Amino acid sequence: MTEMSLKNYAYIGDAVWELKIRSLTIYKTNNPRNLHKITTEKVKAGFQAECLHKIESILTEEETEIARRGRNLPIPVGRRQIQTEYRQATAFETLIGWWYLHNQDRLEEIYSLLDLGI
Repeated sequence: MTEMSLKNYAYIGDAVWELKIRSLTIYKTNNPRNLHKITTEKVKAGFQAECLHKIESILTEEETEIARRGRNLPIPVGRRQIQTEYRQATAFETLIGWWYLHNQDRLEEIYSLLDLGI
């Protein structure tokens, strides 16, 4: 497999994470407004940064390096985002993308550790 850029891992990681969250939230309500609220709370940068913090202690050396490099990506930050939080979220999305493409068993393990029973 061709190695891809960390931005691409973050890109696919963002989609994988949102799909995971949506797949859990659809069973919580039939109200579109409530569904959107529940979902956006879990896909926003602050929540993703918290998730990274929860799993940092169990990351392998390779995963820690991927997160570090993802955190340092030159990505523009919107005015309302706190830059540190956004960078942590990007690191988390980078890991999610990397696991999705290289180690789905580890990705499922991480989901379990994060206790996503929304």
